[in-house]
Amino acid sequence: MTASSSLADLLHAAVTAVGGSERPGQVTMAEAIAEAIDDNAHLLVQAGTGTGKSLGYLVPALAHGERVVVATATLALQRQLVERDLPRTVDALHPLLRRRPQFAMLKGRSNYLCLHRLHEGVPQEEEEGLFDPFEAATPSSKLGKDLLRLRDWSDETETGDRDDLTPGVSDRAWSQVSVTSRECLGASKCAYGAECFAEAARERAKLADVVVTNHALLAIDAIEGAPVLPSHEVLIVDEAHELVSRVTGVATGELTPGQVNRAVRRAAKLVDEKAADALQTAAESFERLMELALPGRLEEIPEDLGYALMALRDASRTVISAIGDTRDRSVQDEDAVRKQALAAVESIHGVAERIVEGSEYDVVWYERHDRFGASLRVAPLSVSGLLREKLFNERSVVLTSATLKIGGDFNGVGASLGLAPEGIEGDDLPQWKGVDVGSPFDYPKQGILYVAKHLSQPGREGSRSDMLDELAELMEAAGGRTLGLFSSMRAAKAAAEELRGRLDLPILLQGEETLGELIRTFAADARTCLFGTLSLWQGVDVPGVNCQLVVMDRVPFPRPDDPLMSARQKAVEEAGGNGFMAVAATHAALLMAQGAGRLVRASGDRGVVAVLDPRLATARYGSFLRATMPDFWYTTDRNQARRSLAAIDAAAKAAEK
Repeated sequence: MTASSSLADLLHAAVTAVGGSERPGQVTMAEAIAEAIDDNAHLLVQAGTGTGKSLGYLVPALAHGERVVVATATLALQRQLVERDLPRTVDALHPLLRRRPQFAMLKGRSNYLCLHRLHEGVPQEEEEGLFDPFEAATPSSKLGKDLLRLRDWSDETETGDRDDLTPGVSDRAWSQVSVTSRECLGASKCAYGAECFAEAARERAKLADVVVTNHALLAIDAIEGAPVLPSHEVLIVDEAHELVSRVTGVATGELTPGQVNRAVRRAAKLVDEKAADALQTAAESFERLMELALPGRLEEIPEDLGYALMALRDASRTVISAIGDTRDRSVQDEDAVRKQALAAVESIHGVAERIVEGSEYDVVWYERHDRFGASLRVAPLSVSGLLREKLFNERSVVLTSATLKIGGDFNGVGASLGLAPEGIEGDDLPQWKGVDVGSPFDYPKQGILYVAKHLSQPGREGSRSDMLDELAELMEAAGGRTLGLFSSMRAAKAAAEELRGRLDLPILLQGEETLGELIRTFAADARTCLFGTLSLWQGVDVPGVNCQLVVMDRVPFPRPDDPLMSARQKAVEEAGGNGFMAVAATHAALLMAQGAGRLVRASGDRGVVAVLDPRLATARYGSFLRATMPDFWYTTDRNQARRSLAAIDAAAKAAEK
């Protein structure tokens, strides 16, 4: 930081540039982060909605002068940082810092248009015929139109970033013009290497002072060993409550019959008949077993599955060696065909070998999907050791979110990240501290937390007619303006179908339109209500009078038959801890805090969060869950909730007139 410009001066300049006003929590946050960066220390910062979190970490990061990586969970925040917050902040700080920090966005390779794929076509399997998808897709079909638009876009885009294409295209169309990192030929071997969009993004990142990326790429960087991100001195993880689930997702392996069969087809033309037949036979055995697979955890691998996986592993290994040893000039665009086949077979070999080896730190289970059939999955029991080793090593790490204190302290989230309780010393333990900078909102005056204590306790099955009656009355009192957060898609659908017949209010349902379109429609009309599940608990930002009732149908515990969650719960219990509180209750608390955070998004917002599950009031864990939610005024009086909603509705209508 320059001697002439204090952190306060820099923050003031940045806040003024974005048209905001300074908040005490934002100042506290910026000061704590600056101190952590200077001391090369680790910090967890809980910053409530409205704090101005982005500037709270960008200003001290830019002032420090070393390279910073900012990792976020959502595309929306990545775009906000790169398109709005960083340009304005850099402009504002330039006169004070006497330098102009550079910034860049970096994503995984498959997010960028691949010019080789675009111009040379996709290597296809023999049965499907070797063809150019641009020729085969009729111009009048949806796929054909998407591909023609992608070809036109390739001439004008500067980034090749899928998210810069508006409107977007289907996943199927995008897969025709993109590659994974495993399928990429490499810039030195590719005829289009000099123009490659993904390579250009990497080069920009190497030159930038601030690199904005996502949790998934951060996880790949940590897990795969080969660095994807440029070297950096400071890591800031925003939306940090999402990090563990994103890292778990990257570390999860999957095998499906379709995936194995595709790999067989891709490899068959590149290896001798014996190697191809062995892989084909192993694939058929695996497919027969998967037809009989029942969903659930496999605490031990059944003997027949073990044999099938060993056959897959061994046949894959043979094919991988054979692909490396042969050249077939008859195959068109052989390098690309070879690379795609290798990527497919290596993926199968890796997952099969991982499951066969049977680490005590992995959880294996079958899943069955109505549309895609059965899959075999393997995931780490915990990613805390990985995060402790890879995340908090040789750099200062700042993790921030509106919800990091679970049940009143940071230790629950800290443990999931591999951190010992705050203040515990040890040679191998990263030292950290937690800071809660509060929120600028007056939660007790702006919102009510109403728990419907009189309702029957939700069971696993069966209709909850009393819950639907209560929901209908609350929605009528609010005049619409309702965001309904449901613990399952089935529950959301059932409620929407029932209440559309009862109430004269438009009810939108997640899945009936794109999420962005649903949220825009909901935000545009006060009477409109929106029902949905997981992504709505965290992804809706509708300040103002059009979202004044947030309803949760039940405490969102993980399903009792969720293989990974139940395995984690069991592991905590075997170690002498309280598995329910450490896993199920912590999971529910994070979601409820995020869900309740949808209500108050601005200083003028008023409303009610209604939880239609009496356990929040009656169960022993209820106080733990409530301690994680915003500090709303609390009541179990149904009449009070309805009166408050009616008054808020009347005030909103009067203001509109």
